[in-house]
Amino acid sequence: MNNAYFEMIILIERLHRRFLDIVRIELNNRGIRDINAPQALVLANIGDSEILVRDLVERGYYLGQNVNYSIRKLVEYGYLNQERDEHDKRAVRVSLTEKGKELIPMVRGIDHLNQVSVMDQPIDDAEIEGICSTLRKVERCWSEYIQFRPYN
Repeated sequence: MNNAYFEMIILIERLHRRFLDIVRIELNNRGIRDINAPQALVLANIGDSEILVRDLVERGYYLGQNVNYSIRKLVEYGYLNQERDEHDKRAVRVSLTEKGKELIPMVRGIDHLNQVSVMDQPIDDAEIEGICSTLRKVERCWSEYIQFRPYN
């Protein structure tokens, strides 16, 4: 593995942790103490849709145990609605309550930090799109490896 590729992997992991730190700070600034940053990201990933819990896991957003714990807490604190799927009683559907929907602009609006940051040169939309395009290629490569890897 070359150094640039490995550095990219480390940066992705570090950026994820930093983003969670920023979400935590924003939650604290708003006096929200009943959920944590990863749980706020669960809400953002669900968004306006109604989704099966297994879809959150299958899309690779979360590990099964982590998402089940987070969903249980988010339901308990009134951020999520949860119900059994009408066609498959083993499956659980979740959607945001009004309380949950109120948090989405905060989580998705953190991009304002790039605009008001202390950086001399904020990252423009074209640069962000380029970064996202490259990261999607890496994700696709890794996903295909996982899906089609040879079993020894």
